[in-house]
Amino acid sequence: MKFLAELPALKVAGKPLVGRVVFAMLTLTAAFLGIMAGLLMVYSTDLPQISDLERYRPSTITELYDDHGRQIGSFALQRRVLVSYDDFPKVLRDAILSTEDKTFETHWGINFWRVLGATYRDVTSNTRAQGASTLTMQLSRNLFLSPERHFSRKVQEAILSLQIERRFTKQQIFTMYCNQIFLGHGVYGFEAGAQYYFNKPAKALKLEEAALLAGLPKAPVSYSPINFPDRAVKRRNLVINNMLEDGKITAEEAGRAKTTALHLNVLPDRSPAPNFVEEVRRYLEKKYGTDQVHEGGLRVYTSLDLDLQKTATQAVLDGLAAYERRHGWKGPLKNVVQNGEAISKYQDPDWQKPVAVGDYVHALVVDIGLQFCKIKLGRYSANLGPAEFAWTGRKLPKNMLAVGDIVYVKVLALNADGSARVSLEQDSGAQGALLAIDNATGDIKAMVGGRDYDESKFNRATQAQRQAGSSFKPIVYTAAIDQGAEPDDLILDAPTTFNSAGTPYAPRNFDRRFEGNITLRHALAESRNIPAVKLAQKVGMPTVADYARRFGMTSPILPFLPVALGAADLTLYEQTAAFTVFPNDGLRIEPRYIRKVTDYEGHLLEQDFPDAKDVISQRTARTMVSLLEEVVKHGTGGIARKLNHPVAGKTGTTNDYTDAWFIGFTPSVTCGVWVGFDEKKNLGENETGGHAALPIWVDFMRAVVADPARKDEVFLSTGNGKKHAAAINRAAITPLRHPGDAEAH
Repeated sequence: MKFLAELPALKVAGKPLVGRVVFAMLTLTAAFLGIMAGLLMVYSTDLPQISDLERYRPSTITELYDDHGRQIGSFALQRRVLVSYDDFPKVLRDAILSTEDKTFETHWGINFWRVLGATYRDVTSNTRAQGASTLTMQLSRNLFLSPERHFSRKVQEAILSLQIERRFTKQQIFTMYCNQIFLGHGVYGFEAGAQYYFNKPAKALKLEEAALLAGLPKAPVSYSPINFPDRAVKRRNLVINNMLEDGKITAEEAGRAKTTALHLNVLPDRSPAPNFVEEVRRYLEKKYGTDQVHEGGLRVYTSLDLDLQKTATQAVLDGLAAYERRHGWKGPLKNVVQNGEAISKYQDPDWQKPVAVGDYVHALVVDIGLQFCKIKLGRYSANLGPAEFAWTGRKLPKNMLAVGDIVYVKVLALNADGSARVSLEQDSGAQGALLAIDNATGDIKAMVGGRDYDESKFNRATQAQRQAGSSFKPIVYTAAIDQGAEPDDLILDAPTTFNSAGTPYAPRNFDRRFEGNITLRHALAESRNIPAVKLAQKVGMPTVADYARRFGMTSPILPFLPVALGAADLTLYEQTAAFTVFPNDGLRIEPRYIRKVTDYEGHLLEQDFPDAKDVISQRTARTMVSLLEEVVKHGTGGIARKLNHPVAGKTGTTNDYTDAWFIGFTPSVTCGVWVGFDEKKNLGENETGGHAALPIWVDFMRAVVADPARKDEVFLSTGNGKKHAAAINRAAITPLRHPGDAEAH
């Protein structure tokens, strides 16, 4: 009874207890909500506007194309190619979602279960290594926030993710993520990743390739397939397992993909025309600014012909190799062992880019036997034996090489088993340059500025001012012809002392002989010095200097008689551009690098048209073509006859053989070649323009004249046959138009 009597008292006493509990819970809830609201206000105060994403267009690559639309170079702070959702194949989408965000299609920006699990693991492990970001959170972080891991950034990341999910569709979010994410080696976005690592568009990716790319966002540096291929394969196989667990692929597909070897086809970072691309970069940055060039995604359509450029590069390297062999083995070589480096760890800069047949690269001597030595070049190895050493005059490798030496070789063959066949070469420092210009349009078709752009960025085609030697004589003869001289006029080739600015000047001929009365035609063909100086004296050196300026030469031309023999420092660019006047019937067309520039959306920014002006009369131009043909037919340029094509030109050799030139042309293309040392060192006895430079010119022009469209070319001076379709027609020359004159697109 007593127990029953006390029951009402307990009920009465319980009411205030429950009330206090409820009140406390409400208070805590209110406090929590208040704190959260405060945090949201604090952390959302400085957040960027999500509306900016509606105009989303991140930094993209500026791409350069040759005259056939083939890419020859690019400028970028971030290597990125923007594409649409449909450009990402299903296999890639499945690989990304299976690895980065399985519930992407259903969550609304935040996956709370992943957040709670990651938080628990972070707390229990006392670390902050565990992530819980959805694709949307990763996107918000990459676009707007820093990569640092702390609580405030996570809150901001979540807030931005919720806003992004409210404003954009899942496809839009996925597309932005796939275009934005970093994949290592300066590559951003999966389209650029597919092109960089596999040299194909994302649409063409296979399962194992897609899985490799999908595994990179977690740690692009650590899982780099270039630097850490073993790690990359393990990560790729993990992605494949994830796809299998999610039912995206079959067990058979997974097994095949995981056993597939890593086959990369990495795009070389270096352009096939590095000097040309550098000239274009300077122009673009001056006109459009650095930011626009490196981030704006311009499309630059240039004048270059990629095939001719590759031929030009090979011709210069082969010509320099022939020069080196003519002058014997020099040595000694750089030795990495003597420099304190380990042979097993040595990596030559040449090995950072793909090695191809025809390349000239540096290799490391790793072992020396009685008759053979073993060398390493990147992932390939090769042997050098008696046949490779024959040209040096030494039979055994131990007499000239040591383990650790860096040798220069030409790659002749590459085998699947990692072996290679090479020839032993030498790099004593001799340099070469080549420039080719289309006569009708002024288009620069090929440019080589030196032996190795990685070793020296100096462009010897446009920046090096060197004595022109006898290659300047056509300017003197042009002035004389313009003033009434005729090719068959006689001139006395005999010892003569001239008065040059009050100083006695007694030039000599190259062969130290004199031929008496000879025609102007013969004098130019044989490059006789005395007749050239006499012509210069007759027309006056100020007149000769004026003609040089008319031909576009901007370097100083002093009015002294020795200049008639090329005692003037000119660039290969000036000389080659000047010679285009002759096959162009007296018309000079300003050389151009760029045909057209558009922005990323295809709007025309500028379009260049040939800028032409008369320099000399048609009669004088045709007479000079006839005289310069004689140089090839019966003079110092005789090697060019082997082309069996209408060609003309002029050799040039300076005192002490420091510079060797050949500037020549067909009806459609003018090409100039220079060979020498940077420090104006003697090239060697008899290293004339016809011996050192002309063979390079012939090797290059062989590719030019092989074009079927040029098989019926003749010079207009002959008056017979058919000239190439590129021949200049004065009435058809389009006047120079500026970007403002072009129609907007």
